[in-house]
Amino acid sequence: MPVTRSPAMRSKLFVPGSRPELFDKAWNSAADAISFDLEDAVAADRKAEARDHVAASLAQYAGHAKIAIVRVNPWGEELFDDDMDAVVRPGLDIVNLPKIESPEPILATARLLDRLESERGIGRRIGILANIETPRGLRMAAEIALSHERVIGLQLGFGDLFEPLAIERSPAALLPVRLAVRFAAAEAGIDAFDGAFVAVADDGAYRADAEGGRAVGLAGKSCVHPSQIAIANAVFFPRPAEIENARRIVATADEMLARGVGAFTVDGVMADGPFIARARAILELARSAGQDV
Repeated sequence: MPVTRSPAMRSKLFVPGSRPELFDKAWNSAADAISFDLEDAVAADRKAEARDHVAASLAQYAGHAKIAIVRVNPWGEELFDDDMDAVVRPGLDIVNLPKIESPEPILATARLLDRLESERGIGRRIGILANIETPRGLRMAAEIALSHERVIGLQLGFGDLFEPLAIERSPAALLPVRLAVRFAAAEAGIDAFDGAFVAVADDGAYRADAEGGRAVGLAGKSCVHPSQIAIANAVFFPRPAEIENARRIVATADEMLARGVGAFTVDGVMADGPFIARARAILELARSAGQDV
């Protein structure tokens, strides 16, 4: 069974599991994915209630085109097993594991998913999105990314990573962390996703933050408010000039490679293997969004 992949999660709308009145709007939003939260966004006395709400919504919308993610409570804690038992259903695409610091929680979750999928007749593998949000998790990011084929991406969590250490969310602090997680994900051939931006009233600051993630190759960004969805979708999508340039590179590559030429120039710029691969990826992303390229 193939693992769920994430070719187009430009925007992941964050929805507290204890707010079922928001669920229908989230499913019908323009976000590429919904990320239901059972962890930090849910008060301790409402965890069981939130779990039931999310399970019911997954059942209601099973088969929906939108990618369905659930952030469960941390592995090793009492709530984890109950969360997994409730939400591992045909409507779930990805389970999001918070505060991952080693391969062990990934491997244990993969074994649990093997059992639950078999018992429940789920005919595909549910992916794992691993949160990198502690110093140790950052140091172990590559090992986490490489730990199991179910891992479809690494998710940055700047709140948990920066706030306890009094690190300001400045470009100087964000850049090395984003790059480290991007390279760790790249070693495993998977995506890395940018964290949330909590100043929901400042669209300009959100866009600037998203552009910073895009510049280092992150594949998408969390949205904590619906107003951020359109910005994330636009930022993490190829610009028209990029699509046109990619089209020219691929067209020239097809001609040159057929003649045995591996490197060539397009508009005065050299292109070879990695540039051709990137151009093909840009066109594939555009096609996935319905563009005729």
